[in-house]
Amino acid sequence: MSKTALVTGATAGIGEATAIEFAKLGYNLILTGRRKDRLDKFKSQLESEYKVSVSIHAFDIRERRQVEDFCRNEIGDQQIDVLVNNAGLASGLAPLHAGDIEDWEKMIDTNVKGLLYITRELAPRMVDAGSGHIINVGSIAGVEVYPNGNVYCATKHAVRAISEGLRKELYDKGIRVTNIAPGLVETEFSIVRFHGDKSRADNVYQGMSPLTAEDIADCIAFVATRPPHVNIADMLILPSDQGSSTQVKRS
Repeated sequence: MSKTALVTGATAGIGEATAIEFAKLGYNLILTGRRKDRLDKFKSQLESEYKVSVSIHAFDIRERRQVEDFCRNEIGDQQIDVLVNNAGLASGLAPLHAGDIEDWEKMIDTNVKGLLYITRELAPRMVDAGSGHIINVGSIAGVEVYPNGNVYCATKHAVRAISEGLRKELYDKGIRVTNIAPGLVETEFSIVRFHGDKSRADNVYQGMSPLTAEDIADCIAFVATRPPHVNIADMLILPSDQGSSTQVKRS
């Protein structure tokens, strides 16, 4: 029987690449995101290329009622074998005393509360089934803090703490939990962080070789396909040009 993976934030970047990796493995997919036009196009592509079943759902993961409606009414009783909590973002890069509170709320609501909302809905199904895998996409920002990244780093520290807590709560229930912590990955991440300023976003990766979304998706697929007795709890993935959150070799 085919397994099912649910990937949040699947309209671009790591989420999109992760959906492709699971489709290659023959997983049926449930994909969420806010941009319905992208989801529609992506569904057609995946079903055509990989012959898997793809269900798409456009909603805002920051809205608890929308998450509950999706989980309870749209996917119903369907069993989820792998939940990839990928939806997340950075918004702004400023010292705390000059920070934009709207940026803070956007990051907290998406990176922490959105992850909690959907996990709270779907983890009980895994407990009832006695199996499942929750994969949370964190960041090196959840391992070490860098200047001007204060609130973003706090949200990714929260993702790491939630992952560790879940693992300790669910290890004896047949459920694996993994925290994936990427370093610099060239996606729409920096464009979103700098509110659409592409030239500023491009400077983040100038003179170095960043990771790609496909690199991280490959790691996610790897941890998801280990034998049932193997749980890769935490994975930090850096480009070779990056030594830490503040150390980057540039040409």
